[in-house]
Amino acid sequence: MDLKFCKVTRKGPITIVTLSRPEVYNALHTDAHFELNKVFDDFSADPEQWVGIVTGAGDKAFCAGNDLKWQAAGGKRGWDKGGFAGLTSRFDCDKPIIAAVNGVAMGGGFEIALACDLIIASENARFALPEPHVGLAALAGGLQRLPRQIGLKRAMGMILTARHVGAAEGKELGFVNEVVPVGEALAAAERWAEAICKNSPMSIRASKQAIQTGMAVSLERAITEQREYPAVKAMAASQDYIEGPKAFSEKRPPKWVGR
Repeated sequence: MDLKFCKVTRKGPITIVTLSRPEVYNALHTDAHFELNKVFDDFSADPEQWVGIVTGAGDKAFCAGNDLKWQAAGGKRGWDKGGFAGLTSRFDCDKPIIAAVNGVAMGGGFEIALACDLIIASENARFALPEPHVGLAALAGGLQRLPRQIGLKRAMGMILTARHVGAAEGKELGFVNEVVPVGEALAAAERWAEAICKNSPMSIRASKQAIQTGMAVSLERAITEQREYPAVKAMAASQDYIEGPKAFSEKRPPKWVGR
């Protein structure tokens, strides 16, 4: 696949997707969304890829959101079924995805990060949903995900004022997992990804699916129905399900195969 707006790097079972439109602070337009949707389709379908990382080119910006200048010049706005950057509506991906936020994450850029499972932020990272400043609203998941992740009143405080939040405050609010020095966000995200890859990918996928599906229903339903979730059933039928206890009893590191 000839990529124009992003770069894809694979390090063993880890896929790194770098948003690459630095001339506009990695802001995204329609063509970029469709390209990224295909990239994340490929990641989701590849059994050899266990964890994804998304970051931005350079140290100034993760993603400045929607390319407003492109839109103002007459560019048609839209995206594929996966949503903004191919991620914000990707509800069926049970593989963990980490946002390595290096610089500004504004509007749709913040929505990309919120759609990821973990956020690792450099000290110069800044987050906001500033759409009301330009007559828009954060309809790519930000208005739903932020209240769920940090609580209603805190989220309303950010959304209604459109204020910017730094990395340290993001960690205090609860949507950032770790703050690192400038230039180290990707390396830290890779460290998290490597830690995840020490576990059975089948167990990781089952856990993510059980969490995401379970949070949308009552606690009782989440607990009683979780064994019927596809990723949980796949885990129970996998070689990893046998390998884990066997390796533990034999006092050796497990050899995960992801199936």
